[in-house]
Amino acid sequence: MSQKLKKDLRVFELFCISSGAMISSGLFVLPGIAFSQAGPSIVLSYFIASILIIPAFLSTAELATAMPKAGGNYFFTDRSLGPWIGTLVGLSDWFSLALKSAFALIGIGSFMLLFFPGLGEMQIKIIAVAFCIISVIVNISGIKHSGRFQASLVIILLSILGFYIIYGSFFLESSRYTPFAPYGFNSIFATAGLVAISFGGLTKIPNIAEEVKNPGRTIPLAMFFSWLVVSILYAFVVFVTVGLVNAQQLAGSLIPISLGAKSFLGFPGSLLLGFAALLAYVTTATAGVLTASRTPFAMSRDNLMPSIFQKISARGIPVYSILITSVFMIFIILFLSLEALVKVASTSFLFVYMFNNFSVILMRQSAMPYYQPKYRAPFYPYMQIIGILSYGFLIIEMGLVAIISVIAFSVLSLLWFLAYSRRRIKRESALSHLICKARGKEEKICRLNSELRTIMLDTDRFTKSEFKEYASNAIIIDLEKEISWQDFLNIIADKLSARLKLKPKRILRFLRKYRKDFQVLTHSGVMCLNFVLPGKNKFEIIMARDKEGILFSDDASVIFAAFIIAYSSDYKDFFRNSFVWIVDVAEKTDFERRWLDAENTDDLRKIMLECI
Repeated sequence: MSQKLKKDLRVFELFCISSGAMISSGLFVLPGIAFSQAGPSIVLSYFIASILIIPAFLSTAELATAMPKAGGNYFFTDRSLGPWIGTLVGLSDWFSLALKSAFALIGIGSFMLLFFPGLGEMQIKIIAVAFCIISVIVNISGIKHSGRFQASLVIILLSILGFYIIYGSFFLESSRYTPFAPYGFNSIFATAGLVAISFGGLTKIPNIAEEVKNPGRTIPLAMFFSWLVVSILYAFVVFVTVGLVNAQQLAGSLIPISLGAKSFLGFPGSLLLGFAALLAYVTTATAGVLTASRTPFAMSRDNLMPSIFQKISARGIPVYSILITSVFMIFIILFLSLEALVKVASTSFLFVYMFNNFSVILMRQSAMPYYQPKYRAPFYPYMQIIGILSYGFLIIEMGLVAIISVIAFSVLSLLWFLAYSRRRIKRESALSHLICKARGKEEKICRLNSELRTIMLDTDRFTKSEFKEYASNAIIIDLEKEISWQDFLNIIADKLSARLKLKPKRILRFLRKYRKDFQVLTHSGVMCLNFVLPGKNKFEIIMARDKEGILFSDDASVIFAAFIIAYSSDYKDFFRNSFVWIVDVAEKTDFERRWLDAENTDDLRKIMLECI
């Protein structure tokens, strides 16, 4: 069976999966616990938490648009930091999602107490297991149906919460907001760390990135809107709840939103918000089963997990991965305490956030030509460094349980890697490449480059036929004598001047500002260079041959074949693909001989078109 997953998810469905994973315990349970630590200032704590998550979700968005593969968080760290760290993050990501989903399922059982007050602990757990089975059935039925199911639940949930915010705001008591920070301002930041896990659903989108249509656009948009909507929702719901509920009742309550609704709608309001909470937990559990199962699926494809995890049904669903994940969740529900479950899940999420920021730094510093994200996180590398330090600080502040769980995850993943995975893989990473460069050794990262190139072409909508059309109209320069690099740039400027209707001096300024990380010697004697033009709808290719050689620099080999791409910013994605196709042409075994033996410019153009 093919190991390719169906690409069925669009912006709205992805937004709902992410939002559905967040609007659950972070909204329906944590406000009461957080209020007991910070008082009315929990509104500010939720705002701070939403800011803290920004480095993680922006870095993750960049990685996901460059490498939209199943098990995204695992895949990023494996390719950037190596298979052992990939194993560590993969297991952490898998466990954290399963733990969070199990927590949501227990929440379903707990909120059923509103309807059936006589339920015991074991009965609540049995209800949770039953809903776990329902979530599995929904996911196995197909990713598209799961996305639509998730969307329906989120729409209903947002509607109920919107009603709660608007109608409840007429019954607020200003006295409930004072004193605003009864436990001091330090408690605001401590509580922000407590509720930061509420935004964990944002970084779960990459786990299903391989099933997303047009990931370069869809993933950043879905993550941004999900962050924006949920941040605003958290702030308003918490603000209204604080103004509705007596402080003594709210502190430590596990049903704070239901208490808020009861204060102005009576018991029917409590039931309505209980129903909303039930929907929230169902969306979290469904999204958790969906995304958690993709991590062992991806690890299995890379020989880090047994092959059973990568088996796909006729509908393109990793059934066994979903089933094994659900069995693990059922075990957690039945045998782990709620407190232990939440602490380990929180630590695992923060651990994954840290390594996603590390991955962006390493991928960019490696300067691999095929790492071409369609979205680049701003304020690099300062934002990533702040994120790493912030999440590390929060883990330490969470105490001994968090630190022990980090050590346990690290040791267990290392043991698994040594016992099972090490002999089954031989894979390069951006980290190994950087280490070799630091030692003065150039390591060939052919497999990783090839993989990134395949991913890039697979996720774009552009075709070779479009590129061929531009190549057939390309400017051809055929030189007979050795020239300097500056003289070569002058020739390019003169040739482009007439076609672009720009003065040669202006084109030279663009050429001198080209980004060096895009300048590539594919192998000895071949160069690909690009620069960005002002305006729109501009894309030009120049192909040059010099039998005697272009002298690029004193320490570089002479260039016999040069390819220059000039494009406007709206053609950036097409340039990425064109770059790959040019490199493919230059790496053909007979290219150098044919290129140097060509009799004229027509032959050069013919060779290029035949090789594409």
